[in-house]
Amino acid sequence: MRLIAMTVAAMTLLGATLPAHAQASFCSGLLQAIEPKLAGRGGVFIRSYEPGADEERLPLGLSTTAFVYDNALAAIALVACGRIDQARAIGNALVHAASHDRTFDDGRLRNAYRAGPVGAGPALLPGWWDGQKNIWGEDAAQDGTSTGNVAWAALALLTLHQATGEDDYLSSARRLMDWIITNATNGTDGFSGGFHGYDPQQVRLTWMSTEHNADVHAVADWLFRLTSDPRYQDAAQKARRLLDRSFRGDHFLLGTKPDGSDADAGLLALDVQLWPWMAVPDAPNWRNALGFAERRLAVDGGFDFNGDRDGLWVEGTAQAALAYRMVGNPAASQRLLTGLRADHTASGLLNATRGARLTTGLSIDPSGTTTIPDFFYYKRPHLGATAWAVLAETGWNPFTGARLP
Repeated sequence: MRLIAMTVAAMTLLGATLPAHAQASFCSGLLQAIEPKLAGRGGVFIRSYEPGADEERLPLGLSTTAFVYDNALAAIALVACGRIDQARAIGNALVHAASHDRTFDDGRLRNAYRAGPVGAGPALLPGWWDGQKNIWGEDAAQDGTSTGNVAWAALALLTLHQATGEDDYLSSARRLMDWIITNATNGTDGFSGGFHGYDPQQVRLTWMSTEHNADVHAVADWLFRLTSDPRYQDAAQKARRLLDRSFRGDHFLLGTKPDGSDADAGLLALDVQLWPWMAVPDAPNWRNALGFAERRLAVDGGFDFNGDRDGLWVEGTAQAALAYRMVGNPAASQRLLTGLRADHTASGLLNATRGARLTTGLSIDPSGTTTIPDFFYYKRPHLGATAWAVLAETGWNPFTGARLP
């Protein structure tokens, strides 16, 4: 594996001293970027991206978007940084959104909400004014509900319950897990993808994701530890069966296709190789997938999203830094984190990519109607990437709420 990362000292010797914002801790950068938006707020969603260095503004489809996944990660990262009050503001927004939807009353969360303070009524969804068509525009994927995103919100609320002892966070996490059990059960082995599309008629996603089921297992197992409710034990076992099915001795498949057959073996994703064994401590052989990632997904300084190795994915490289800490290789973890300091921006957030654009091999449309690989990451400051760097820096496992020694 090629993990080339200059230390700050080495860069100084070469006359390339990092700017002050790149030398700060990742906790400091996260707080710099979002603390002013959280101050004095009962509930607030944080925008996932900021404009890149060569952009005056974000594309309309991202201009108001606060992805639930990014916000859940940020809440967990804030707890890891010891900033529980700030984490509460995001957690409270998640709780409110799950019980105040403009269309549905079943307790679901959307994939994204409009960034900013949450009011008393239905949680607002992202969107933009289309001046050419003279209509309000929304994104079908953002309006939908991903099972994995619901699970990440539940992980954030469980983390807040652990930090505060407040039962409201626990009961809200239970409601989210109950929604998954009721709406995403798919046979006997695993949970399906969720729903896609515009209100009120959305398409049920019948494929199953290894990544989603790792998330669901983590939530269900955590809830069973807290409540001893057998339905959560059953849910953890159901998710585990999909993970077992997807494991191929040294790596994981993405999951299944909509018809239930295995996903294409040639489609690879870094997080799919890391999250299952982060979330399931009693499967040590699954850690072989880290070696697979080193052989198939590594690039200079870190890791790509997929196997085409067309650039460095900052979020995934931060995930790998935490993974190395978990397997007892702190030196490899520190090399990655040192390299990621070069991705710090003046906002405090890390860029999502090191190059201008990164391919994933995946489609934005999760329904399977179109399979064009049009899901890309761009070099923009990203909340989620920064939160993962915080988790690696602090040694915090978001799937279990445990800090590594």
